Amino acid sequence: MDFSIKTFDAKTTLANIKAGCIAVGVFEGKQLSSAAKALDTSGALAAAVKSGDITGKAGSTLLLRSVTGVQAERVLLVGLGKTNPLSQKDFGSALRAVASVFAAIGASDAVIALPLDDVSDSSTAWAINCAVIAIESNAYRFDEMKSKKDPLPESVKKVIFAVSADDAEAAKASVASSVALAHGMNLTKDLGNLPPNVCTPTYLSEIARKMAKEFKLGIEVLDRKQLEALKMGSFLSVTNGSIEPPKFIVLKHMGGKAKDAPVVLVGKGITFDSGGISLKPGANMDEMKYDMCGAATVLGTFRAIAELKLKLNVIGVIATCENMPSGSATRPGDIVTSMSGQTIEVLNTDAEGRLVLCDALTYVERFKPSAVVDIATLTGACVVALGNHNTGLFTRHDEAHDGLAEELLAAGKTAGDTAWRMPIEEAYNEQLKSNFADMANIGTPGGGSITAAAFLERFTKQYTWAHLDIAGTAWKSGAAKGATGRPVPLLTTFLQNRVTTAK
Repeated sequence: MDFSIKTFDAKTTLANIKAGCIAVGVFEGKQLSSAAKALDTSGALAAAVKSGDITGKAGSTLLLRSVTGVQAERVLLVGLGKTNPLSQKDFGSALRAVASVFAAIGASDAVIALPLDDVSDSSTAWAINCAVIAIESNAYRFDEMKSKKDPLPESVKKVIFAVSADDAEAAKASVASSVALAHGMNLTKDLGNLPPNVCTPTYLSEIARKMAKEFKLGIEVLDRKQLEALKMGSFLSVTNGSIEPPKFIVLKHMGGKAKDAPVVLVGKGITFDSGGISLKPGANMDEMKYDMCGAATVLGTFRAIAELKLKLNVIGVIATCENMPSGSATRPGDIVTSMSGQTIEVLNTDAEGRLVLCDALTYVERFKPSAVVDIATLTGACVVALGNHNTGLFTRHDEAHDGLAEELLAAGKTAGDTAWRMPIEEAYNEQLKSNFADMANIGTPGGGSITAAAFLERFTKQYTWAHLDIAGTAWKSGAAKGATGRPVPLLTTFLQNRVTTAK
């Protein structure tokens, strides 16, 4: 998809532009937007609205052809909801409707002339970002594994945003940023949707190497012998039952000053999680290919910031392996020693993500990071708590960590990729006590997502840290089954905001 902007004035009016389609807005109460009024030189749009063919309800549409006085082949009337104020929710519904229509019409190009600068508590740049992501998400298909591809419909291939001259510079920057974000989200979706016999730890390392070569990133991939030398006994215990070799991927985007401490993103990369000896139920076990979505998120975020040439030092660390049952698999009751030297009693081999992440979180101390954010499909308990709407956010309750939490929450709100802060307090550590080791890998019943975060917190004392539990947001089940690309928007916006704040 090609996206661009165009400014309009008295000499270059919407009515004179030649395009396959122009989208303009209608508010509830049958009120045309200012752009729709400017386009309606013949009164045809007002007549269509007056007739009741479109009410202005958010997300409703009416497609008109060969409108008198308009050079464009089609005019798309789009319901925007209430006019005062035009809410972000209603505007999002309108954009998704536009994306759906654009995907189904024969026009090769289209102009979006919606009130981009009139959305409550937002900017033109924000509106353009929402539009690009809505259109790209609607166009996304994953048919790589099909022998016969589904035929692609005739659809809009070029989208032009109508903006004022005052907004032109910000709009251009937003288009570039939004396209990079869409590319990152698509990579994350692709990796999540691939089957586990293709998307193995080795495959993830190959994708990371290709991306590093394309964007001139630093990369290092550690294998089992190197992980043994580092004494990552916790991580390696998860791999014992699988014939797939583990990989530990380190990506470096050093776009900031050499002396600047990096932000580190740590991704859980379990390419298939059977539960190990603590075997999962068979129903929906196929969805455990999505247990590497934390790793996919790190790669997708790096894809976005590398394309943007973000002026920030960012390091990505991915610990990836399979969790499988076999005669050599780790057993419930085994005790393993982490890289930090702390011992862990494995009471449940299906609580493997924290065993992988704890060694990765110890490893990143060497980078002396300004902040560390780990991303993991960690607990079903987080889905119970928050459903599929919000990512769970955990961090220590002190000034430094509260600041990081606020950064992440604000970025999620801006990006429409929201998180909700959950508690993490010393009291929850009582549930992780073990009679035989420094800690157990699962807590006593209650607060499962919190005790998992409390477990990870024990390995992060040397830096500012936050944990994102994406078990409810990384993919969808049912008829719409597929990876969502979240939380790439949250993290990309978070990193962009750090650059802006540093200026």
